[in-house]
Formats: sequence, C-alpha cells, structure tokens
Amino acid sequence: MAWAIDTCVLIDVLDDDPDHGRNSAALLSRKLKAGLVICPVTYIELAPAFNGSAALEEEFLAGLGVDWRQPWTWQDTAAAHRAWEAHIARCRARRALKRPIADVLIGAFARRFDGLVTRNASDFRQIFPSLPMTEPGRS
Repeated sequence: MAWAIDTCVLIDVLDDDPDHGRNSAALLSRKLKAGLVICPVTYIELAPAFNGSAALEEEFLAGLGVDWRQPWTWQDTAAAHRAWEAHIARCRARRALKRPIADVLIGAFARRFDGLVTRNASDFRQIFPSLPMTEPGRS
C-alpha cells in the first residue's frame, strides 16, 4: 500500500536538519517502493515552509515521490473522533499529555495505510497504540 509521512520528517529533509535530515531522507528512500503519502493536514502544515507556495511545495513532494492528493475519508473522521475523545479523557484524568489535534488527524489518516513514518512515535502510540510506525535512525 503506502506509508503516511509525518510533517516533521519532511521538514527534516527540506531543511537538511543536521540531527535528523540524513536519517529521515534515508528512511523515506527505503519506503519509496511501498509508496509515500501525506495527510491533507500535513500538506497544510508544510505551507509556511514554502511561504504559502503550493507550486513549490508540490515540486518538493513530487521530487521525493510523495502523493499529496490522497483524500480525507469518513473513516478518517470517525477514527479521529474516537481517538480525540479517548485522548481528552486521558488528559482529564491526568494520564496523558496534551497533543495537537493535528497529530490525531494525521494518525487517523495513517491507519488506512501501511503505517506512519515519524520521529515522534511515542507521542502517536499514546493515541494510536496499534498503528505501525517507523522512525528515522531506528529502522
């Protein structure tokens, strides 16, 4: 199928991050054969990195072999709805740290694919414990 990519991994590659850029690029290269996709939320999160230029962003994504046109589905919405409610319940019980809603949306989207490429697997595991994840430098 394909691997969904978390925003931070793409920014690592874009910025040639000295700590994570090389490992992130290598992992994306290894996953390319299976396919690479991003959630519409990731597309939106990347906008500032390209000063709002969709053309530049899409050129970057195409150069990496990333599909940015996968649709958001009702199943994604339902999964995010369940995950957000459970997460907020854990936060209220002081059993979880606050996380941005974007992580819930990206994780819900990634459930339809092979898994998620992220540097923040421990954050996503709290919300989506059964979602397969792989991290740059650890796979």
